Amino acid sequence: MTESRYFTKLQRVTGWEKTATGILAEVDDARLAIDLLRPDTFRVEITPAHGGVDAPQYAVCADVAPMRTPFSVKEKKGRVELATDQVRVTVHLDPFRLEAHRADGSAIFETSEDGNLGSYAQLNDSFIVTRMRGEDDVILGLGEKTGRLNRAGRHMTLWNVDVLNPSARREIGACDCAGGPSNDPRSTEYDPYYISIPFYQTVDEKGNAAGFFVDNLCRAEYDFATEGETRILFYGGRYVEYFFAGPRLENVLEAYTALTGRMGTPPLWSLGYHHCRWHPYSQEDVLKHAKTYRKKGIPCDSIWLDIDHMNGYRVFTWNPKLLPEPAKMLSSLTKLGFRSVTIIDPGVKVEPGYSVYDSGLAKNAFCRTEGGAVYQGQVWPGKTAFPDFASAVAREWWGELNAKHIQFGLAGIWNDMNEPATGDIPASAMRFDGGKYSHGMYHNGYAMLMAMGTAEGLKKALPNQRPFVLSRAGSAGIQRYAANWLGDNMSRWEHLAMSLPMSLGLGLSGQPFIGADIGGFGENSSPELLVRWMQVATLTPFCRNHNDAGNVDQYPWSFGAKTEAACHAAIDLRYRLMPYLYTTFVESATTGLPIMRPLLMEDLSLSEVDDEYLLGSSLLVAPILAPKVRARSVVLPSGEWIDWWTGARCEGSVWSQAPLDRIPLFARAGSVVPMWTEAPPSTMGYHPEVVELRVFVPSVDGEWVSSLVEDDGESFAFERGERLTTTIRVVRKGKKLSVVGSTVGGVYAGFARKAFRLVFRGADLADVVVEAGVDGFEWSGTA
Repeated sequence: MTESRYFTKLQRVTGWEKTATGILAEVDDARLAIDLLRPDTFRVEITPAHGGVDAPQYAVCADVAPMRTPFSVKEKKGRVELATDQVRVTVHLDPFRLEAHRADGSAIFETSEDGNLGSYAQLNDSFIVTRMRGEDDVILGLGEKTGRLNRAGRHMTLWNVDVLNPSARREIGACDCAGGPSNDPRSTEYDPYYISIPFYQTVDEKGNAAGFFVDNLCRAEYDFATEGETRILFYGGRYVEYFFAGPRLENVLEAYTALTGRMGTPPLWSLGYHHCRWHPYSQEDVLKHAKTYRKKGIPCDSIWLDIDHMNGYRVFTWNPKLLPEPAKMLSSLTKLGFRSVTIIDPGVKVEPGYSVYDSGLAKNAFCRTEGGAVYQGQVWPGKTAFPDFASAVAREWWGELNAKHIQFGLAGIWNDMNEPATGDIPASAMRFDGGKYSHGMYHNGYAMLMAMGTAEGLKKALPNQRPFVLSRAGSAGIQRYAANWLGDNMSRWEHLAMSLPMSLGLGLSGQPFIGADIGGFGENSSPELLVRWMQVATLTPFCRNHNDAGNVDQYPWSFGAKTEAACHAAIDLRYRLMPYLYTTFVESATTGLPIMRPLLMEDLSLSEVDDEYLLGSSLLVAPILAPKVRARSVVLPSGEWIDWWTGARCEGSVWSQAPLDRIPLFARAGSVVPMWTEAPPSTMGYHPEVVELRVFVPSVDGEWVSSLVEDDGESFAFERGERLTTTIRVVRKGKKLSVVGSTVGGVYAGFARKAFRLVFRGADLADVVVEAGVDGFEWSGTA
């Protein structure tokens, strides 16, 4: 981090006035604006005298301008206080500093009285913000990061990187960051990574959570390594920061995603198991793999095609030798119950006569250099031009190309190499929006803008079909347009372990639809590693088996019958849990809550536990993350939990058995987990007549509420009311157990359910009297 002694701090407020949403003030020669947007949310913007570069930003999709909330402003000795019924923002006049507290007096953030911690300082186009940090504060978020979930004690850089590209590593390594990034991108400490989101949360020793989001796409550094302080440095752009008062993490995430948007309800098939491999597959190979899944009875929803499906790596083309009849092949896959997805990179081959390149030139859709030339990089097809996604014209053109491409019979698009990766050619010469803006202004936003163009193109082409886009890179707001995967991981146990806090951190950064390549992308997997990774991945939001060319096969059947059986069982469990998973996705799309949740959201004392997680509100997953391990200690949040496999009641810390065919899994007592009664080959056209409601019987009196959401899983008909939501209440009073359900909403096309089947776990039904209060409920014993 550049030394702060070179920066000039703002020192004194020279005047201020009240506005409709807060105050405007002069601080030295800069302008300060504080706007109270909601009772729990406020924004601070500082504009230097020179104005800065006012490049459009895309993270905030909410219309902030009309936001209003009742507030008061008072000037007291040496300070101005703005207050809603939930927050109080204090502007100290001389020396200038800011701090904020909740209505109960607890700190959102505080600063030192001498102004050293609470300053805003600038140097050229860079700025630094500093504030105090509690000794025991837990730090969360910032997108895709290696290491522990708690970021306290660390220094991190926000700059999207093609992790395995040595040229990109050298570019990042050239900075004078304290300590610098790791020299080994395959390590579990390497920083930065593919997805940079300048949004983090603090949780203090009393459990109060606050959120901080800087709306800026430039390169940044966050320093939590210096005792007692947080220092934030941006190398350009404007200082606009949103503050979220909480006081719970759920409140912070709801407020943040209200501004930056939430994941749309995804198509049901995208929650299935995905088959992928970088390999020059022929048409016959592709169909052979698809038929193998069906023959073996292993559920699978989609087949993905990597870069070899293209003609000479030209995007939006098909390899005429390997895949001479792509539409026919995709039609055959559809008949087998598979959707298909192809990779699309941003690099367009520089080749006059190639229609994509020619049309991009005609539309002036490519990034330019400072001198006005089309910027050229060097990736898979050789010399490449890159779409200027900061331009609305370029995004629309790109969307039209994707729309035309999926007409072959594709169901989704996979965006790779979108950091952007430019090979051995430095990306710094690439400029945006017709050459107006430097590379640094939109580097981190490139992938999100690419996904925006892609998703909007798919919606125009298929307006009643939910789009699915997967992206390697991303920035704040990416959740609106795409899911993310964790990039080029390795077939190593430590990478399996790393995927948990990495995924949890992304979920806390507003991106719930995430997952790691099963078995690892690089290097060679092993039978045991594949099984354990499969067991974890089938209980994460995104579930795709993908690996590098030249490595050993790691399909479910690649290592023999024992490994295949264990992988098959894990995939079956995911498909049986599909109603629960889908309901959790709908909840996330509605509230902004993660799908994978850290235990600290339940119990602050578990803030350092990041090798377990909650899947939705009812399930706790405790993966096996090392070889030859057949049991592990599991720490449970407060309350009563029931072992998924044995039905045993558990509290506190337990020792859980984990033979090779089983992952430690627990359900919250009182919850109801909706399930399919069988694992279908695919979700395509699957509308069961009976849905199982697995009731985990509590031993204590109380009331618990669970839900099930059902719709067609494909269209936007749910927005017109074609969606059923069933609320199930479990009430225990002594030996009386009541399970009462009520359904609201409209029936959708294909709806076939005739009954619910209640299955009880965690109690001998001889010990309780069961009442089921809805017609159509059947119930069976404790199977």
